[in-house]
Amino acid sequence: MSATTAAPPAGRPVGRLRRRLHRLEPAAITGVMSRDVTNFKTFWKTTTFSSILDPTIYLLAFGLGLGTIVAAVQGMEYVQYVGTGMVATAILFSAVFSAMYGVFIKHRFQHTYDAILAAPVDVEELVTAEIVWLGLRAGLYGAAPLLVTMLFGLDPSLGMLLVPPIGAVTAFGFAGLGVLAAALVSKIDHFSYIQSALITPLFLVSGTFFPIDELPQGAQIASNFNPLYHCVELVRHAVFGFESVDLFHIVVLVAFALLSWRLAIWRMEKRLID
Repeated sequence: MSATTAAPPAGRPVGRLRRRLHRLEPAAITGVMSRDVTNFKTFWKTTTFSSILDPTIYLLAFGLGLGTIVAAVQGMEYVQYVGTGMVATAILFSAVFSAMYGVFIKHRFQHTYDAILAAPVDVEELVTAEIVWLGLRAGLYGAAPLLVTMLFGLDPSLGMLLVPPIGAVTAFGFAGLGVLAAALVSKIDHFSYIQSALITPLFLVSGTFFPIDELPQGAQIASNFNPLYHCVELVRHAVFGFESVDLFHIVVLVAFALLSWRLAIWRMEKRLID
């Protein structure tokens, strides 16, 4: 008896079926990322300038300004306390704002994603490539406040080599959050709601400028749901030496990255396909 091949269901191209059997193909993700890298070469100076300067200004303003009043916090000089905390802020700003505005503009105004999806790339691969690229980039930018803090007496340590990977995992999560936001809003002005109601509180109550354990009990419990707080804790432990394995902080950051990644894919599929 000769073997026969079942025909695909009517209205569903063979190519589409084949693509669904091979989700997250490396070639597709690499192709999208290579486009991002090529495009980034045209504006890297302005992006790098703002990504490094903004947290540096916060560091100088709070670290040196309040440092004249607050000598030390939790056994650290205040400028070093703020400097290590500003790593998380640099990562947050580099990842979430680049994702929100970049994805919105490429989708709504430039129609870049329509052109990409015409190639053998699906939404899952497209979103994954965007998040990975932004995460890697923000992870590197996150090291800038450490370099500035070294000018004010922070001693180098081997643990600092862990800061970019910690930053990248954190940035994956916030890049996913930014993509999700870009897929949810209908106007670019609506990002102001997200920035004021979500990003700013996460930034202020993350342990960057003052210890979380000085807050009321309810705020301390709520901080456990703030990924930025866990990033700050991991960075400080990496810089000043781990006393134990920070498994809880790592699990929260990984869970946040995975959740925001899947939500970003789900919402972008609705925006681009439905």
